[in-house]
Amino acid sequence: MRILLWHGYLLGGTGSNVYTRSLAREWSRAGHDVTVFAQEPHAELYDLGGATVVRPDTGGLLPVFVLDEYEGMEARLVQDLTADELERYVAANAEALRAHLPADLVFANHVVLGAPVAGATGAVYAVKAHGSELEYSMRGNAELSAWGRDSLAGAAAVFVGSEHIRKVLDEVVGHVDRVHVVPPGVDVDAFVPLPRDEALGDLLAESRADPPNIGNANERLPDEGNADRLEAFLADDEPTVLYFGKLLRNKGVHVLFEALRDVDARAVVVGFGDYREELEALAPPRTLFTGALEHRHLVNLLPLCDVAVVPSIFPEAFGMVAAEAAASGCPPLVARHSGLAEVSKILAEAVDEDVRPLLSFELADDAVEQIADRLVRWLQLDPDRRAAASQALSDIARERFSWEGVAGGVIAAAEGRLDALPLP
Repeated sequence: MRILLWHGYLLGGTGSNVYTRSLAREWSRAGHDVTVFAQEPHAELYDLGGATVVRPDTGGLLPVFVLDEYEGMEARLVQDLTADELERYVAANAEALRAHLPADLVFANHVVLGAPVAGATGAVYAVKAHGSELEYSMRGNAELSAWGRDSLAGAAAVFVGSEHIRKVLDEVVGHVDRVHVVPPGVDVDAFVPLPRDEALGDLLAESRADPPNIGNANERLPDEGNADRLEAFLADDEPTVLYFGKLLRNKGVHVLFEALRDVDARAVVVGFGDYREELEALAPPRTLFTGALEHRHLVNLLPLCDVAVVPSIFPEAFGMVAAEAAASGCPPLVARHSGLAEVSKILAEAVDEDVRPLLSFELADDAVEQIADRLVRWLQLDPDRRAAASQALSDIARERFSWEGVAGGVIAAAEGRLDALPLP
């Protein structure tokens, strides 16, 4: 197949970026002819399996759902743009796509603005709803919701990563036909359990290869001097708790910090966002902030950690970080709601019944106490049982969340081959 894959953002860091580059890589490896449309200025840094990358000329405008800094781009919230600005943005991207037609499928990320862009090409198209646009920009905005609903009406297929997002899509835009649940995936060739010495050595080597970031001026790059700080921090094999993701209040890292005050463990915090400064002020002793890290770092950091906590206090489309942690043999402890609960339920199937409660907690008034309790119980578990549970989690993550399966499922649904979809 010839596939045009539209993504209006970058290819590194956050969930939809990882989703895009992973699909491009797997489709290309499977023999499809793939062209990616994104605003990534350094596409050569990513393994796309040979896919071609095109950067549409949008005049520097970047409509976003959460405000972050983007080098050389003017980032503005989708809901703050005028109708004329949105129309020009869609037209510019659609023109770039049409220049590469014919294609068997135009696949676009995000209900808004991906569906309008794909629909404007006149080609057969499918859309992936990621949740960020639905919750942060479209919910409560009648005009954007109507635009999304009208744009999805012509799609051959609409994809969501979880049953939770299927429900949110229905709430925000109304009923949509041809919706398929295909969870995001994990690079199972990269996220694997590793011996401690190997993982630490490779992590330090990757950190020493990081580009300069004087004064940590670029929040999308790793912090300056990470290699030396990580080497000192992780020198001893002590209980280690990891958080990796955006540093926004909605991610609940402050809740984790409260819990850690009652746990004998150190913490590593990976990510960037506008809540970092406040989190640094709230952090308990023995907490290391690294700034943004890429998969080349994380595949080595995760095996060095005992638990990865996903404490989100806001609904999540899926729990990609939980699946990546599990694949690496690092048990995830997640808030049991939205898409996170669906991932946790699948992972829990792999471990003994008495271990299952240690993988999740309820978002309730006693959430801090629950997190602390589960961390302590996991860290005090018999070492052999911990090792067996970690291996079982890795095995089920590899079985259920491979990107190869995701890529095949998307193609199958777009072609109407519903019996070829991956297991729910």
